[in-house]
Amino acid sequence: MSAHTIDAPALTELGTRILTSLGVPEHDAHLLADSLVVAELWGHSSHGLLRLPWYAARLRSGAMQAVTEATVVTDSGPLLVLDGHDGIGQVLTAKAVDLGVERAREHGIAGVAVRNSNHFGTAGYFTRRAADAGCVALLATNASPAIAPWGGREKAVGTNPWSIAAPAGSYGTVVMDIANTAVARGKIYLAKERGESIPEGWAADADGVPTTDAHAAVQGLILPMAGHKGFAMSFMFDVLTGVLTGSAFGAGVAGPYEPDRRSGCGHFLMVVDIAAMQPAAEFSSRMEALVAQTKAVPTAPGIAEIFVPGELEQRNLARLAAAGITLPAKTWEDLAELAADADVRMPGSVPAA
Repeated sequence: MSAHTIDAPALTELGTRILTSLGVPEHDAHLLADSLVVAELWGHSSHGLLRLPWYAARLRSGAMQAVTEATVVTDSGPLLVLDGHDGIGQVLTAKAVDLGVERAREHGIAGVAVRNSNHFGTAGYFTRRAADAGCVALLATNASPAIAPWGGREKAVGTNPWSIAAPAGSYGTVVMDIANTAVARGKIYLAKERGESIPEGWAADADGVPTTDAHAAVQGLILPMAGHKGFAMSFMFDVLTGVLTGSAFGAGVAGPYEPDRRSGCGHFLMVVDIAAMQPAAEFSSRMEALVAQTKAVPTAPGIAEIFVPGELEQRNLARLAAAGITLPAKTWEDLAELAADADVRMPGSVPAA
């Protein structure tokens, strides 16, 4: 079966219908589906619809609860701790952002910790929401073990990604969203799904030997970025998101591709209300100056343009929203199987331009 190109709204509707058939409330199903489709639009298929079958399997097994009911563990005003009770990660994180923005507007700064959650997709999806509300936000999560301690050969710490976003006036929003590894684990799964090899320096096999085989990499280790520095960052983000939040940490966290093991992952969000530090118009002007200065730097040979964090994703979104999202054959087949189980019609392909 060949790849298929589909309009983004049709894919969001498909994902929503599949998820509601599994007992997820309509609003929550739309949020989860939208987070996957937006990842596709940003050009990050590694965090897109290839993950929907993983979520579906976890919903069926009960490892992830279809109905997300967060409870407040502690509330000191600017600091909140929520227990997600194994609910949907995207739903819990959206709630954390809403509460974080609300409390930041009241106190100037807010922190929201989430324990007993699940994988939330792309961190930038949520920090952008806070930036759109006039805040600067930092969001981090822990994940299942993927990298070895520096000098070790068995995985013990997750990729533990994090994101920072800020409004940038006429430039929109600047967003950093990275894992502390040479590559996000999802990109290795995407290569495996496409039947492609991976670049050198991304991963090692189960014996710790560097590999370009995506299948061997899935069973092995992802290499940290910047050597020991990447390991140290992942370790400390596990302190922040796992140990401090009261959630699972290290080997205690399960990944979204494990169908019947509760995740136990934790998240930590920090939100700063820009208006509490300086007038919003002044901040916008200063951000525009920073972006303009950065983009004005002379380019190296062979480079056409300087990009700031988040800019490529916004351009991809504009392009793919018009052209449609092309899904690999394997992803299409998996979605078709889910749709058949849910008695949902698959969308038609977009005509070639």
